[in-house]
Amino acid sequence: MNSNKILIITSEFPPQPGGIGNHAYQLALALYRSGSIVSVLCDDRSKDGKEEKDFDNLLPFLVRRISSKRLRLRTYFYRIRIAIKMERDQELILLSGKFSLWTGGLLKIFSRKKFIAVVHGSELRLPNPMARKLTEYCLKQFDSVIAVSHYTHSLINHLHLKNSHVIFNGFEEVKVTPRTSEIAGPLQVITVGNVTPRKGQQNVIKALPMLKQAFPGITYHVVGIPTYRDSLQELAKGLGVSDALVFHGRVDEEKKWQLLKQAHVFVMLSEQTTSGDVEGFGIAILEANSLGLPALGSKGCGIEDSIKDGYSGKLLNPGVDFELVENLKEICDNYAVYAKNALQWSESFSWKHIGKEYLNVLHKI
Repeated sequence: MNSNKILIITSEFPPQPGGIGNHAYQLALALYRSGSIVSVLCDDRSKDGKEEKDFDNLLPFLVRRISSKRLRLRTYFYRIRIAIKMERDQELILLSGKFSLWTGGLLKIFSRKKFIAVVHGSELRLPNPMARKLTEYCLKQFDSVIAVSHYTHSLINHLHLKNSHVIFNGFEEVKVTPRTSEIAGPLQVITVGNVTPRKGQQNVIKALPMLKQAFPGITYHVVGIPTYRDSLQELAKGLGVSDALVFHGRVDEEKKWQLLKQAHVFVMLSEQTTSGDVEGFGIAILEANSLGLPALGSKGCGIEDSIKDGYSGKLLNPGVDFELVENLKEICDNYAVYAKNALQWSESFSWKHIGKEYLNVLHKI
């Protein structure tokens, strides 16, 4: 892209976990590698900022982080002030995450620069009607809107945007040998993601009594920030399935890949929450696929684009226990085929392919 100056404003950014942050990071790297001068504006999500500072010092582009103020309104105004300063020297602004869309909508009023929004899903299902209207207004002002799945794109169809696209989320390939395409020993299933109602760990736990009968010795591994761990532990205790459940908490990347390689099937039975939070894609599914793990995921959300039903895994209705059992049996009975297909399916979602799709859109803009 020659030497375009690009500012990415995002609500999340590594090293703290999060799908939006991981996406922004990989996009920044792809744009930097294409020859662009990249800057990132994001929030500081740790208490002392040391972890972020160490991470940022190793990056080949500038990252400016906004620390949280005691009064949230002060944080908003400070973020806007810094965004205005950084926007002046840029040619293109990329926005990702709810507050970033709102910040970009304000900047666009006073700027002739090109603005592109990336929408993931949850920012489009806000329960507050005013917040939803504000988001929709901002999206209409931008030069292009990119949705990370067909499901996410369906949430903006009613806006009749002139320039919208679907570019699937991607994952960064790592040099990890795929697991063997067979199930040795008791069945091991795994979910990687923040332990919240949206990720659907509770739906797997509720099905564990039936799963234990169908798959003796089964263990469910839950990996991710333990936000709702205590309530899920109580749920498991009440169902008498605590012995089949392991919480690993937040882990580093090396440990994450190690746990994935030890598992047999990836499960993400996401559901929409009362606050409108919804799964926009499900990148952790593709990471698991890249190791040869077939996946089970929910219908009715962005996961429908990350699982090829009957090929790389199965799609089902979350909260319907017998569907989970039946589909898991289907995968286990044909495990070698599903494992091979999952590995092949993941290859088209690597960032070396996804990055090119973004570059094509940016070239046109």
